[in-house]
Amino acid sequence: MKTMVIAAHPQLNTSRANQAWLLELQKNSNIHVRDLYNEYRDWNIDIEKEQQLLLQYDRIVFQFPLFWYSCPPLLKKWFDDVLTYGWAFGADGECLLGKEFIVATTTGGTENEYRSGGANWHTISELLRPIQSTIAKCNGVYLPAFVTYNANRGTDEYLSQEAKKYAKHIETPFNVLVH
Repeated sequence: MKTMVIAAHPQLNTSRANQAWLLELQKNSNIHVRDLYNEYRDWNIDIEKEQQLLLQYDRIVFQFPLFWYSCPPLLKKWFDDVLTYGWAFGADGECLLGKEFIVATTTGGTENEYRSGGANWHTISELLRPIQSTIAKCNGVYLPAFVTYNANRGTDEYLSQEAKKYAKHIETPFNVLVH
């Protein structure tokens, strides 16, 4: 299975958690990683290029830190620009039909803070529903997300272990992830 990771972190070079994830992913030649903020410093997204890349992969992973209960702004712009009517959804918009999508995110908060009654009021699954709905609207298959909690305060060992879990998660076959 060919997998593309779209890393969307405005300060990727300073993120210990995201750097640990990317270091682990470099060990797998079937995973192509792209740094969205590095590729589009001017925010002018090459729509045709992005659409052609999506067609080449079986599984697409959106890797980003949770920013104000959502994705970073360039990734939101990417969704708005690339997932167009007639291509990704709507009349004749079936180019992503059956493609698998995973969200991989990091949070500064603990898992207990992301639950009903917790400090952030909602679970990660609830907060990711807009992305899940977007994938469903585009005829894609939304697979279970991967989350590293407490990323800001995690030790190097903790982040290394999370990176191994992350790599394993995005390589896990569909039937195992959704059993």
